[in-house]
Amino acid sequence: MTSHDPQEPRSFGVEEELLLVDPRGGAPQAASGAVIRYADEHGGGLPGGKEPLESELHRQQVETGTEPATSLADLADQVRRNRRAAALAAEGAGVAVAALGTSPMPVQAAITEKPRYRLMSAAYGPTADEQLTCACHVHVGVATPDEGVAVLDRIRPWLAPLLALTANSPFWQGHDTGYDSWRHEAWGRWPSSGPTEPFGTAKRYRAAVDALLKTGALVDEGMIYFDARLSRRYPTVEIRVADICLHADDAVLLAALVRALVDTAATAWREGEPADPVRTDLLRLAMWRAARSGLRGELLHPVTHEPAPARAVLDALTGHLAPALERSGDLPDAERLLAALLARGTGAAVQRAVYERAADLRTVVAEAVEITTAS
Repeated sequence: MTSHDPQEPRSFGVEEELLLVDPRGGAPQAASGAVIRYADEHGGGLPGGKEPLESELHRQQVETGTEPATSLADLADQVRRNRRAAALAAEGAGVAVAALGTSPMPVQAAITEKPRYRLMSAAYGPTADEQLTCACHVHVGVATPDEGVAVLDRIRPWLAPLLALTANSPFWQGHDTGYDSWRHEAWGRWPSSGPTEPFGTAKRYRAAVDALLKTGALVDEGMIYFDARLSRRYPTVEIRVADICLHADDAVLLAALVRALVDTAATAWREGEPADPVRTDLLRLAMWRAARSGLRGELLHPVTHEPAPARAVLDALTGHLAPALERSGDLPDAERLLAALLARGTGAAVQRAVYERAADLRTVVAEAVEITTAS
């Protein structure tokens, strides 16, 4: 992914982790190797003519990733194409894909047989072995590492509403947790996860990362699991707070909002506006509140840091981002996609509605498969 040219729209991309499930019984299936092999062998027949799938920590999941895009329409097309490709490869291997943040059905997760993953399993025990969760990560191009760190410092209060919007993991090991994003709670068990203090400069960011690595508590730099971080491989910032979205449209909305958030923060930095010095422990509470109730109740307001109705927080978010969304041409699409999400409900709300109607978690998974493959 190329760095950002200030005269052009920022490039952005989306990575989605998808659950592999039994198309009849709904239980997760340790089939990533077979799915990826099928995609490798039949790449010419998949949308885009290439294999877009990668393995993840557990064999019950695969990851897709878009190429860098500058238009929302291009990104949306890629997200849908990748989901279709994953569904075709899964079908070829006798399973299905579901865009679910956690499995509604009970599961004993199976670690992917790679040296790094085996090392993580040995080092972290149940934290790694039980970490079958699926997220959506958004990359946005930045011009320099210092711009990237300025962005990280200024987006901190605005990340919790993004989790609330994408919450899609109410069920865990066969029961309703009462949370809208249990994925976030499970993910929080990693020692390097969560919000960060402001860094100030790229040099200080690097020093903070090096200090964490020197503790020996992390296997490698890939385990810098901050809510938002500088990418190790691309000239981007990577925002990592969202559940995998049940509907492709919600992933597209998330990407539009994240790009606008990055652009807004970079503009504020160039204009000399300081970052909000809000305490990290307060941000952790804001993320917990978003994971707990999603859009069903109150969230912590990103400006006042006091409880406010979820709709008021979303109004603050969209107001904060409107100038950047207008500059990119994404405002009409973002407003349309947000209205559709609010009318339909988050992924967590949809899952619970299905369960309330059917009283069967297998039906929850089956409908998620249908939504994922129809996207």
